[in-house]
Amino acid sequence: MVLFLPMCSYAISRRRFNSKFYGFLYFFMVAGIFVPFQVKMLPMVKLMSQLGLLNRVGAILLYIANSTCEGVFLMVGYLASMPTDLEEAAYIDGASTNQVFYRIVRPIMKPIISTVVIKNSLWIWNDYFMPSLVLNQSNLNRTLTLYQYSFRTENSTNFTIVFAVMLLSILPIFIVYCLFQKRIVAGMMEGAVKG
Repeated sequence: MVLFLPMCSYAISRRRFNSKFYGFLYFFMVAGIFVPFQVKMLPMVKLMSQLGLLNRVGAILLYIANSTCEGVFLMVGYLASMPTDLEEAAYIDGASTNQVFYRIVRPIMKPIISTVVIKNSLWIWNDYFMPSLVLNQSNLNRTLTLYQYSFRTENSTNFTIVFAVMLLSILPIFIVYCLFQKRIVAGMMEGAVKG
């Protein structure tokens, strides 16, 4: 997400009004936000099963694919609020497109990149539904969210261990969220203003 979403968003934001391809690509990404996970669930699991990716690698690929649409939408909105004067000045000075992106645009995009990463980290860390579909039920492939359900039986639940695992699963993301809270709010406000 950190590598490819900013590059894709930069290309879309600067060319979507001049190119039919980038305009369609942006429309396609925005339309993907409105498709709920429950609609994509069955075809996604069938495809991953046919490809032999019902494992950790498959879960990682699905998380990246499912976070792409919203990430591109937020980053394109953020870039639309950014003036192009710095880029034009760099082009006049002889910079290439890669130099403009990596030396000027990407450092300016740090708030929205951190917002997208933290927002998706919260979702991925706390997700129960996708890992229960994609990962097999051996103890080695379980996430902490799935692991806490192994302390339930048909007739009883060991609430002490369930709450301990729940606290263990909440604590790292809570610390990350507290450290980056200002960046999340700033990035969401900047990226949601213009679209």
